[in-house]
Amino acid sequence: MAINKIETTLKSVLKEAIITCGFVEGYDQENITIEIPKDKSHGDYSTNLAMQLTKLLKRNPREIANTIVESLNKEAANIEKVEIAGPGFINLFLAKDAMTSIIKEVLEEKENYGKTKYGNGIKYNVEFVSANPTGDLHLGHAKGAAVGDSICRIMDAAGYDVTREYYINDAGNQIHNLALSLYARYKQAFDQEAVMPEDGYHGKDIIDIANKIKETDGDKYLNLSKKEAIAFFRAKGTEYELQKIKDILNEFRVSFDIWFSETSLYEENRVIPTIEKLKQAGYTYEEDGALWFKSTEFGDDKDRVLIKGDGSYTYLTPDIAYHLNKLDRGYEYLVDLLGADHHGYINRMKAAIQALGYNADQLNIDIIQMVRMMNDGEPVKMSKRTGNAVTIKDLIEEIGVDATRYFFVSKAANTPFDFDIGLAKSKSNENPVYYAQYAHARMCSIKAQAAKANVTYSQNYDLLINNKEIELVKHINEFRATIIDGAVNRAPHKIANYVQRLAQLFHSFYNECYVIDENNLELSGQRLALVEAARITMANALSLIGVSAPEKM
Repeated sequence: MAINKIETTLKSVLKEAIITCGFVEGYDQENITIEIPKDKSHGDYSTNLAMQLTKLLKRNPREIANTIVESLNKEAANIEKVEIAGPGFINLFLAKDAMTSIIKEVLEEKENYGKTKYGNGIKYNVEFVSANPTGDLHLGHAKGAAVGDSICRIMDAAGYDVTREYYINDAGNQIHNLALSLYARYKQAFDQEAVMPEDGYHGKDIIDIANKIKETDGDKYLNLSKKEAIAFFRAKGTEYELQKIKDILNEFRVSFDIWFSETSLYEENRVIPTIEKLKQAGYTYEEDGALWFKSTEFGDDKDRVLIKGDGSYTYLTPDIAYHLNKLDRGYEYLVDLLGADHHGYINRMKAAIQALGYNADQLNIDIIQMVRMMNDGEPVKMSKRTGNAVTIKDLIEEIGVDATRYFFVSKAANTPFDFDIGLAKSKSNENPVYYAQYAHARMCSIKAQAAKANVTYSQNYDLLINNKEIELVKHINEFRATIIDGAVNRAPHKIANYVQRLAQLFHSFYNECYVIDENNLELSGQRLALVEAARITMANALSLIGVSAPEKM
């Protein structure tokens, strides 16, 4: 499936031209840049190929441009006119019907429009959210969930084989504190005196779980030994908290293929063999009673402790075993989406997988920057421990899934982000998600009007010559390339940008071009087909970032 037939054809004839005129014997056409000029007078498409060749040919770029244009097979690429501008830009004006053929493709492909086999089924494991099951998912997790899920949807559409994975941190000290907190709340539910642990969890959810256990099982856990009670509340607490996480993520339109338990690494004896592998490869040493990993040999700023002097593991050790497990499961590439405080983690984990015989580029760690909730220009305070955090549930109830997801992916994930609650809730064109969904609803309303007026889609698009129509067509034609760009760079904000531009071009077209004109049924049928192509593209684009496309607003 051609990604963008027009651009591929233009690159092909430009490549032929520079070979025909003797500039080069061969050339990779992917190195030829084709852009849509902002100013319409500069053509439908433009290339800086002449400037690119200046260094190689040691000639004036305008001279090079003139020679290329003389050798250009205009007919093969449906080129109507060519102009040379500035230092040597080649501006290409296309015959109108060269561009409108995309309408037919979109109408035929429907919800599959935009999908390609570009990724060749390469296997990716994308791990995201992975919050400790010790309480509600808060703001940072919400952004990670929206970004991670959107990345997976976009990569799927671009033809990669993507597995979504959640790593359950159910083996650490925090889970022990959860068990102690739950045990204390359970005792308090029976009016027994119980002190919350120093690093305990004070959220209302812990009290709720304790009360549920009291309702279903009564006081039977009051008679257990402390060790047995802690083991029970550890398992029960994790189970309840994890189910709650699954439920809220489901509501947030985020699903996972694999829920991987950290505890299973110990149960299936995966940690010790990983350490042995590093030892055998010669990448460990002992010092001060601890076992160290020579991570500096792979560019880390210092060596890292694997086993502390007291025999316990650092958090890095099971993480290395976990990443080895993922690679052993046959994924060609791993992607971890981690919070802003994990920068230092990148080099040491890349070092570990290299020490275990894999390549550094097989692990990609994307950092998700902090979010600040703002309301009326004031930051909204939050603190997870005391239960005052802004949770995903709060966001869904206050703002809705669509706006929450859209806002989180609307900016590059690795830049800090102020989430404006007021804007997200507003029903105005300033709110980007409202603006985009309103465009889709308007397209649906045109379709309904057309049905009443018995206007049907035309198979012919020769009357679509208005600039607003052509701009809209060109943007629809860019959709596949945008998905690939978003997938390769794991950048969902590129889809959000595409959506905004599509909405803008559609509203602009709608204000200038009367779609249903009963006195001109042929033009109406052609414009109706364009509107439907725009509607399908908008719905498909919104779906890539987990946002609905309403028919009415």
